[in-house]
Amino acid sequence: MSEETVEKIFEAVAETAPHIYSGLLHRREYVQTENPSAEDQLEADIWANELLKEKITGIDGVGEYASEEEHDVTDCGEGLSVAVDPLDGSSNIPTNNIVGTIVGVYDEELPCKGRNLVSAFYVVFGPLISMVRAEDGEVNEYVVEGKKDSDIEIHLASEDLELPEPKIYGFGGNKNWTEDFRKLENKISEQYKLRYGGALVGDFNQVLHYGGVFAYPKRTDAENGKYRLMFEGNPMAYIAEMAGGASTDGERSVLDVEAEELHQRVPFHAGNTELVESLEEELGN
Repeated sequence: MSEETVEKIFEAVAETAPHIYSGLLHRREYVQTENPSAEDQLEADIWANELLKEKITGIDGVGEYASEEEHDVTDCGEGLSVAVDPLDGSSNIPTNNIVGTIVGVYDEELPCKGRNLVSAFYVVFGPLISMVRAEDGEVNEYVVEGKKDSDIEIHLASEDLELPEPKIYGFGGNKNWTEDFRKLENKISEQYKLRYGGALVGDFNQVLHYGGVFAYPKRTDAENGKYRLMFEGNPMAYIAEMAGGASTDGERSVLDVEAEELHQRVPFHAGNTELVESLEEELGN
């Protein structure tokens, strides 16, 4: 039952993605509200969440729906728990840069550890609509075509993705890095090319395809960094580890971080295992 439910969740997100993509044009303005993490909301944030919530909560076998844009978990029956970042990187929308959607499917009530994930996937709204999906030890990439529900097609583009030899890095939050992390970035920058666009889906997607490491570490003004554990940290760490890489909050795999609050934040580092382990070791000294 859970495998069928996961498939339905994936298909629901794929079917919704073209509608989100096409609707961004007229929803680029900020509204007078904040999300539970005290971030300004775009009209597109609210709209994308409403579309995804309607689709996902209507699936038989989904028990909970949680969104980065909502304070509380929605109870919708019995079954799997779905945590969604409807528009990751939405601050990029006014300047027409990469945004996406992140989904984590858990077999436990939220909030919970990343070890309870049974599937995770993300959408990239770029020149194409692509989706990267991880489960059962494998990571696959898909391309979504079509505009209406009746003609939307999901094509397998790349199968069993694994992180290649590292070439790039991307680090966020540079205005408030700790001194230790700033020194680490100086060393990394001597070996690898910088790629950073301000949306986790886009920045991590580069690392997945080119190899390297992405991080949004703890900051001098934010001990736990920026990303939410349920909605961003766990799903992306899960994908990184399924692709043969690693993740860390600076001390342990992100997937092993205890979940105490729905909108809990976590320092996030993920990519090729050797780089993540080296980063963890140097930050621990």
